[in-house]
Amino acid sequence: MKPILSLLQFTTIIPLGKQQDFDHFARHSWLFPLSGYVIAFLIAIPVFFITDRTLAAAVAVAGVIFLSGAHHFDGLLDFGDGLMAQGDKEKRTRALTDRYVGAGGVAAGLIVTLLLFAGLINAPSVIPSLIIGEVCAKFSMAFLTAYGTPFKNGMHSYLHQFAKPYFPFLSLLLCIPLVFLPVSRYQLAISAIIMILCPLVLNVTSEKLFGGINGDVVGAANEITRALVIVALALA
Repeated sequence: MKPILSLLQFTTIIPLGKQQDFDHFARHSWLFPLSGYVIAFLIAIPVFFITDRTLAAAVAVAGVIFLSGAHHFDGLLDFGDGLMAQGDKEKRTRALTDRYVGAGGVAAGLIVTLLLFAGLINAPSVIPSLIIGEVCAKFSMAFLTAYGTPFKNGMHSYLHQFAKPYFPFLSLLLCIPLVFLPVSRYQLAISAIIMILCPLVLNVTSEKLFGGINGDVVGAANEITRALVIVALALA
């Protein structure tokens, strides 16, 4: 249980008692999808009692940001700044890692949040879509943690040093329970493709723009993957 408690203390603001040693999770980063299940199921409790689809979607969006302490959302804003910055790798990396949020970060936050909100409104059902999106989002974090080469010392580089090449395959096994949700096999297949392609594209893009991956990129992968998976579920 210690690795799971450490995972939840890292990815959520859920009060879980005594702070666990972060190494418990660092050595088991393939557990990321379990956090997705916990977050989604906790948010599903209030959403279940909301009959208005628009309000249910809004509560779900607010819930995923709030329960994570906006930790991954902050990574999305930083990634947006780095992505929109003009210049060489050094300038882009500076925009990615500084403490300020610029127009690029605001734009990235608005675009991804709007896509997530619209996707939830138009998805077959809010709760199953939220569960799938959140678990897939956490898989993308596990993927980048294992395969994303760090360009600086930090949280990502620390996790990366413990990650094994087979960790994402273990994470994929944790996604199998999603097949029991009331969605079609086609929708699940599309979701699986997106949850793999999204971190792949971000990895290649970040290598080109920044020279590698940091924690902000991993956090952005969580937010972008979730939104794209839920949009795909709405369109499929």
